[in-house]
Amino acid sequence: MLEKGLSAQSRTTVCRENTAARMGSGDMEVFATPAMMALMENAAMTAVAAELPEGSTTVGAEMNATHIKPSGLGAEIAATAVLTEVEGRKLTFNVGARDAGGMIGEGVHIRYVVDRRKFMDKVK
Repeated sequence: MLEKGLSAQSRTTVCRENTAARMGSGDMEVFATPAMMALMENAAMTAVAAELPEGSTTVGAEMNATHIKPSGLGAEIAATAVLTEVEGRKLTFNVGARDAGGMIGEGVHIRYVVDRRKFMDKVK
């Protein structure tokens, strides 16, 4: 059952593949904002996955987050998502990411519960 408070954490290490320079979102070798957002989304997806009906998943629809501090190569990043609101199929999460120095990003992420088959039928 989808209830407020469900949470999960996703982790990664900053490497050349997830830097702004490699991902094209900047030209420096620091953790890329798109990589941070994806890590936050992964935590949100994971937080509710075990509670979904069979054949269902969630898809990201909105991300409103700030990237407030850079993280360099080798930094360990942990993103956390906490389910704060359930409105039918709409799920709202508070998300945040930290490195050893503290908070590097935070925001709100919205996902929707969808039927996998019906969703993929829309893809042409």
